Amino acid sequence: PTVIHAARAIDGRGNVIANAEIIVQGGRITKVGARGTLPAGARVIDLGSRTVMPGLIDGHSHLTWYFNRQGRYHTRGDGDTPIQSILAAAANGAATLMAGFTTIQSPGSPEDKDLREWIETQGLPGPRIVTSLNALNRGSPDTLRMLVRQRKAEGADLIKLFASASIRDGGSQSLTDEQIAAVCSEARAQGLRVLVHAHSDESVKATVNGGCTEVTHGVFVDQAALDLMASRSTYFQPQCSLIFTNYLDNRAKYDGIGNYNAEGFAAMEKAIPIAADVIKRALVTKGLKLTYGTDAVAGAHGRNAEDMVCRVQKSGETPMHVITSATSVTAESMGLGSKIGSLVAG
Repeated sequence: PTVIHAARAIDGRGNVIANAEIIVQGGRITKVGARGTLPAGARVIDLGSRTVMPGLIDGHSHLTWYFNRQGRYHTRGDGDTPIQSILAAAANGAATLMAGFTTIQSPGSPEDKDLREWIETQGLPGPRIVTSLNALNRGSPDTLRMLVRQRKAEGADLIKLFASASIRDGGSQSLTDEQIAAVCSEARAQGLRVLVHAHSDESVKATVNGGCTEVTHGVFVDQAALDLMASRSTYFQPQCSLIFTNYLDNRAKYDGIGNYNAEGFAAMEKAIPIAADVIKRALVTKGLKLTYGTDAVAGAHGRNAEDMVCRVQKSGETPMHVITSATSVTAESMGLGSKIGSLVAG
């Protein structure tokens, strides 16, 4: 057995344990509590005045997004080879792990499948990866149902669906209610969760009414949409600032590519106070479960904790609440609550 001693432990469920002792045996935690009699033959790791907590979870991170050697956002046709691109993604994974995030959920990259396997089995340093592979954003209801089944066959852990336009394009609903419901009902039949990109009230309400698992973004939601998510036990994954400030910090590296233009950057700058206010309102919406996901893209990997700081400083969330959001609550939303996100026996 390995015994870890620390001044305190945060268990990921809102509790703090002073003079903490964590016993690990056979790859599983067998005890978390106050210090007691050491088990026979124990190896002791004494962390002194430090605090131990569960590995953080970023429920929305794009490891395959990176800046190329010309200092620009990587796009197809910029000259980088597939090997160079996967090396960049591996570097992003290592940076994320060293920032304290031991699990990420990636909504939308086929390359994640190899990254996931090499981290699990080949010693590549990086976080545990849960991936949707390619996202879904168009097609008839029957086509979308077929694509859900196809993603499962390809090895996806979840489905990512775009139900609204980007915030840079106004964020209005981009699929019909029938299309959204088709994806979410087929995913449930296949045992898969659905993470839905939705900004507007209408797209969020269609997502919830369609039986989807989780809304990500929701910058323009009203109180009725927040209440609806709470009433249907739909998880809400808002972003506080990193997704916007990272783009603005790296404007020259994105500018002129797709909708990264003057109007798009203006929309993102305008969204910063709105996003913090949405979280403030979500926090006081009874029964609404807030998960943690930054939408980390090129330039943001390794900065994943900045939204935790923003949620405390700009939205009034307590530090313990946001820690719990980024550990046990996000683990629960991913169907991994019995494996990660908490320091508890088992």
